[in-house]
Amino acid sequence: MKPSTSFLFAICAVLSLPNPAASEITGAAGLVAEDAVLEKAATGFSFTEGPASAQDGSVYFTDQPNNRIHRWSDGGAVEVFLQNAGRANGLFVDEGGNVLACADEHGEIWRISPDGRYIDIILGKVGGKQLNGPNDLWLAPGGGIYFTDPYYQRDYWTRDTPDLDRQSVFFLAPGGTLTVVDDTLVKPNGIVGSADGKTLYVADFGGNQTYAYTIASDGRLTDRREFVPMGSDGMTIDSMGNLYLTGDGVTIFSPDGARLGHIAVPEDWTANVTFAGADQDILFITATNSVYTLKMQVRGTRW
Repeated sequence: MKPSTSFLFAICAVLSLPNPAASEITGAAGLVAEDAVLEKAATGFSFTEGPASAQDGSVYFTDQPNNRIHRWSDGGAVEVFLQNAGRANGLFVDEGGNVLACADEHGEIWRISPDGRYIDIILGKVGGKQLNGPNDLWLAPGGGIYFTDPYYQRDYWTRDTPDLDRQSVFFLAPGGTLTVVDDTLVKPNGIVGSADGKTLYVADFGGNQTYAYTIASDGRLTDRREFVPMGSDGMTIDSMGNLYLTGDGVTIFSPDGARLGHIAVPEDWTANVTFAGADQDILFITATNSVYTLKMQVRGTRW
């Protein structure tokens, strides 16, 4: 999530991105379902973020300015899942239906029970220092959590300087050991891994790059290489290994970095994206004040 709408337009200018004014799909042959239309699934939010698909095809997403997590059902209904949600940003749903959340109000990682009644803080301060603001996370097949920790000054914080001197990518091992796996990015943001758990993608929003890494057996990241010269807010991956980046709508890249297509979204900013539905063939997009769905020919990789 970014701090303000004015900041979003400034970023678009810096990155030379057009502000999408209408819903158009270019390219994406064989990816988007024939005659599919981008549909507004719900609106009236302040800033939607962090969509995460559950095993039943529903999607949890956040409205960070209003401090809520919402749940969209495969049938289209939207309900409040959790209020006072720690200013949650990026989310991920594990196999037990627990919702993992980047709760950046106090720089924490939460595990929320499937009914929303119980919250475990699985990561708080590190060495007495508060994390910058956990932004996005990915649960690896082995149970470890990779997350990004950029610093975006929030108007609801009492602090105005970070405790940490780097904006890093972290790995939280299943046993609780926390490791910095890359501290050289300008402002790491979106993150997602491949279904086989061998490749991790991280967007350096501040450096306007997205990188791919090889994941070692102990969770370390090796062989960093530039995937595409484009940053991203959030991202997802389909069963063919194509990567979906956000910001100016949704841009789709093949596993080798070739641009396959673009989905324009009629909002100021597209923050994040995931696959949804019982068949994992609905692209679910969070975009400023609304959330959108698009029927696809390809599927997601989660379930």
